[in-house]
Amino acid sequence: MSAREEFDAWAADGRDRGMEERHWHTAKHVLARMPVEDGDRVLDLGTGSGYALRALADTADLDRGYGLDASPEMARNAREYTREGESGTAPDAGGAAANVGFLVGDFGHLPFARDSLDHAFSMEAFYYSDDPAETLREVARVLRPGGTFYCAVNYYEENTYSHEWQGNISVEMTRWSAADYREAFRDAGLFVAEQDNVPDRETEIPPAAEFPTDSWERREAMVERYRQLGTLLTVGVAP
Repeated sequence: MSAREEFDAWAADGRDRGMEERHWHTAKHVLARMPVEDGDRVLDLGTGSGYALRALADTADLDRGYGLDASPEMARNAREYTREGESGTAPDAGGAAANVGFLVGDFGHLPFARDSLDHAFSMEAFYYSDDPAETLREVARVLRPGGTFYCAVNYYEENTYSHEWQGNISVEMTRWSAADYREAFRDAGLFVAEQDNVPDRETEIPPAAEFPTDSWERREAMVERYRQLGTLLTVGVAP
């Protein structure tokens, strides 16, 4: 099954909202760190329900925000949520519909001119790319000098708790280490400005006396997964 077919199915049964709810725990902290200013042009790569783009549009008067997804159904839902002013778990984006749009596209062939965007963001989508190195080259191409790419993933080598996810989805996922991300960013022509782990402080962790639970044998493992490993964030800057 292709990424388009997989995520069309997810969008059709409302799982885009479920992803938004789970990802918002760390995505909001990543978005708050992005140096987005009034008049900027921003790309949300793998936009899903569009929640991140609406949140960015709520904090700055964007010239234009683009949410790109491989799934037509995801893009359709994102347009509908934005038109209706729905925000899900993200803050209400108010007039976001006036300056954001959603399109279907290929991560390896971004439909933007060279040096045309100020910032790009991706949350839990980058590793679905058929060719992640090509995707990074495309991001570097479309960013203006000094533009940033905030790439956030929960599925990565050091997070061993995420490794089983591949068995739950038909789309082939790329599992890189933190060092792999840094090397790939540099190979694509992006400076690595920072890389760190953004903890999930909202997922409730029961007291030790309640373990084992249905999902976790030890409380220490759950603490490591959410409070220490969290989301891996790599920030690239275009030269």
